[in-house]
Amino acid sequence: MINLSENEKELLKDMQFIDLFSGIGAFRIAFESFGAKCVYSIDKDKYACETYDTNFNTHSHGDIRNINEENIPKHDILCAGFPCQAFSISGKQLGFEDIRGTLFFEIIRIAKHHKPKIIFLENVSNLERHDHGKTFITIKENLERLGYNIYYKVINASEYGIAQSRKRIYIICIREDIDNHNFKFPDPTNEDVALEDILLKGNMNEFVLNKKYKLDTSKINNSRSNKPIRVGTVNKGGQGDRIYSDKGHAITLSATGGGNGSKTGLYYIDNNVRKLHPRETARLMGFPDDYEINPSIAQAHKQFGNSIIIDILQYIIRELIKDGSIYNG
Repeated sequence: MINLSENEKELLKDMQFIDLFSGIGAFRIAFESFGAKCVYSIDKDKYACETYDTNFNTHSHGDIRNINEENIPKHDILCAGFPCQAFSISGKQLGFEDIRGTLFFEIIRIAKHHKPKIIFLENVSNLERHDHGKTFITIKENLERLGYNIYYKVINASEYGIAQSRKRIYIICIREDIDNHNFKFPDPTNEDVALEDILLKGNMNEFVLNKKYKLDTSKINNSRSNKPIRVGTVNKGGQGDRIYSDKGHAITLSATGGGNGSKTGLYYIDNNVRKLHPRETARLMGFPDDYEINPSIAQAHKQFGNSIIIDILQYIIRELIKDGSIYNG
């Protein structure tokens, strides 16, 4: 998380938001850090909901398709990191032919009824290119039909002080009647950060690779970089079997994936090759150290791989506040 001034922590204290496809609460933490109040949350993944509810003392489990929009409380902001598997390059890319892709229209249904000031969406970067751009055109047209101006950008977290290469598309929708037309996405901060900055100390034997691997010793002591530094391979070096230096950035965390480094990647750390501890993946997603992680390592890795980087959300919210449209109406 980024450091906010005491004043910033109160700037949205009169705003209410809903957290759709809430996952483990990245949107909630980001908006609450500016003082906004969450009035509704829902997600179908019961394990993610267990983590969410433990941290926020809520009951978020449910299927959005079964929710009557009239029963959702009034709100100023609608947040949704809607399911991305249907659009990801690592999946079958079925888009709206996949039930997970059609869940976007549940957002439209709810927004049509409530007309929030702001709709804030996040998805995989491939969403913009999926089906030769037709999918994104459909998304834009549906939001514009509801009366929203659309702003969007693919952002790589590596450029914003996060030691993880993670490209995601962020979509800001501002209701036409309140839009000041001043919104812009945050400029990169390009801070010097590396994976080694967020690593835990102590015994990590549980995550150490116990197989033979090959290292390129010429790259082991490379200087720090704001990009992943590949230094070796396991087996044939397929996805999930590539080894990276802790002096560079982590590769994109994922909810699935195969290979010995599935979900987190493999890293050469303290003369060992290992996966990341769930707390380390939490840090790479901007979650504070007092956030309670799911006790299942497999679930924890999946949940952080599915989540959204809190710092990026905060940077964008800060720009929304500067724009001022959020206070109109």
